[in-house]
Amino acid sequence: MDKTDAGCRLYLITPERIDLQAFRDDFARALDAGEVACVQLRLKGIDDDAIRRAAECLCPIAQARDVAFLLNDRPDLARATGCDGVHIGQEDASYDEARRIVGPGGIVGVTCHDSRHLAIEAAERGADYVAFGAFFPTTTKDAKGHPEPEIIEWWSEMMEVPCVAIGGITATNCAPLVRAGADFLAVLGAVWHHPDGPAAGVKAMNKGITEAPEQQGSS
Repeated sequence: MDKTDAGCRLYLITPERIDLQAFRDDFARALDAGEVACVQLRLKGIDDDAIRRAAECLCPIAQARDVAFLLNDRPDLARATGCDGVHIGQEDASYDEARRIVGPGGIVGVTCHDSRHLAIEAAERGADYVAFGAFFPTTTKDAKGHPEPEIIEWWSEMMEVPCVAIGGITATNCAPLVRAGADFLAVLGAVWHHPDGPAAGVKAMNKGITEAPEQQGSS
């Protein structure tokens, strides 16, 4: 999850509920359809055993394709199931606890909503990335922050720690975030709810990311 010369990259978040047997095939097809940097397994309202089974099933699929695989909220289960790291919110495990559990080589990303203070604090503590959002309306969760793309521009100019933009991002609205300097775009609905399927969603998002600088140049 480092800054690279590759520019902005796609970061997939799974739906909160999945039928693991059916989802596994869609998941593999989505990762094979285009460039994906990272996947976050974000399951809600299910027990630890179900989370563990999902992680143990999906993590190897991602890692075989050189895609980082993170677990939402639970550094303990992330470590136990061989994930590459964990994503934590402001109300989850503390950064220090997450880092202690996943170790120095694990990825720890931190939700920072629309707060520059929280982002700087996370970066100074050693976070591997900070996440800003929600930039657009989303039905996935109740957003506690609604930043403008300017916060990404400010961050990319000031800090070396990568930033993730999240919240209602699609292939048609992502251009301002790409041009502002987002290192990763975190998406859920734009891929998993794409009318032509997840693989088409990945292709569309990558096309949107690639064409964003061209849209700037033609404006």
